[in-house]
Amino acid sequence: MTRNPNSKTDKIEAQPEVQLSTPPKQGLYDPQFEHDACGLGFVVNMKGTQSHKLVSDALQILVNLDHRGAVGAEANTGDGAGILIQVPHDFFVTEATRLGFKLPAIGQYGVGQLFLPPNPAERAEIKSELAKIIAEEGQTLLGWRDVPVNNSSLGKTAIAAEPFMEQVFIGRNASLKDEAAFERKLYVIRKVAEQKIRYGGKIAGGKYFYVPSLSARTLTYKGMLMSEQVEKYFDDLRNPAVTTALALVHSRFSTNTFPSWDRAHPNRCIAHNGEINTLRGNVNWMKARQSLFTSKIFGDDLKKIIPVINTDGSDSAQFDNCVELLTLAGRELPHAMMMMIPEPWENHESMDAERRAFYEFHSCLMEPWDGPASMAFTDGKFIGACLDRNGLRPSRYYVTHDDVVIMASEAGVLPVEPERVKIKGRLQPGK
Repeated sequence: MTRNPNSKTDKIEAQPEVQLSTPPKQGLYDPQFEHDACGLGFVVNMKGTQSHKLVSDALQILVNLDHRGAVGAEANTGDGAGILIQVPHDFFVTEATRLGFKLPAIGQYGVGQLFLPPNPAERAEIKSELAKIIAEEGQTLLGWRDVPVNNSSLGKTAIAAEPFMEQVFIGRNASLKDEAAFERKLYVIRKVAEQKIRYGGKIAGGKYFYVPSLSARTLTYKGMLMSEQVEKYFDDLRNPAVTTALALVHSRFSTNTFPSWDRAHPNRCIAHNGEINTLRGNVNWMKARQSLFTSKIFGDDLKKIIPVINTDGSDSAQFDNCVELLTLAGRELPHAMMMMIPEPWENHESMDAERRAFYEFHSCLMEPWDGPASMAFTDGKFIGACLDRNGLRPSRYYVTHDDVVIMASEAGVLPVEPERVKIKGRLQPGK
């Protein structure tokens, strides 16, 4: 089907069936061997000062990383690009008022960015099912918002598989004592919805259903886009009221994979340049351990999030699934990343005993997710980046005197006056 996904008309033209994600295993092709190499970067104000300039700076980084992304036979159909920002509370308060509902204080609600089917009837059925799940999980559905988009710059292939973009706002139940508990509940809602809607096979249009983000902290705008199309496609990103203190961007190069709307980065916690070569073993071990999972903070919800790893996703998406679980189960984000991508500690003679003990202990819990990888990660509070233990992907950073950090897969992604630069360098292997 093809249509302007957010037009006010429901006129739809029938088109041949399109492939939303990777095709099934066939011939010499097996989706489990998919990898990609890309460009990534972030910009952050270390003092937490929010501004629209950080959004525009991040989008400029994305445009400057265009050569690290890729296009297909159509010059205007990209492999994927996107941006992750903090939830722009003031902007959404204004939008909610315009749409006839009210938002509580920041942290008291979550925002879900959704990919939905273009067909209005199928979309209504999915939204009804999602509303039911939200209620069953004890939270409050506050309202819906169509995400304004402009697909005039997109190629025919991207438009043919284009989902309808919509946001859902979910109020936090007073029984959830802190923001972390609410993030866990939003995670549970998403996992239950994925199983029932996308993979249940009983809801028409469920194959379109995908949740780029569902959080009280972060919001992701992404799609089967070229770097320069991201700002053109999403009207929100040009609005001065959309502010953030951190922004993570990614331009995808599907080296030996198929581009799709859902496989664009950033994922929910990470953006990735490189490959996870040990993926099959990592995923198999995660599956093997699922039956032994226990968690006091998840409680009875734990069984609802199984399987943790969505094997339909790319290597990056599956890595992201694991990071999500580790952080929501109570670990700090840097802790989780050190577990999954440890530095080469075994023969490091000068490493202090405490750090060696950390790596040795966690090696009993999880195998390294190894491969040539530069990984940027965030939970909306922390943001950082690390390299694999061999350091085979580049990552350069600048720290400025006005408390801004710029990190990217190469130098020169943003113009910075020399007098502003406090520190500059590159990430080291395993650091």
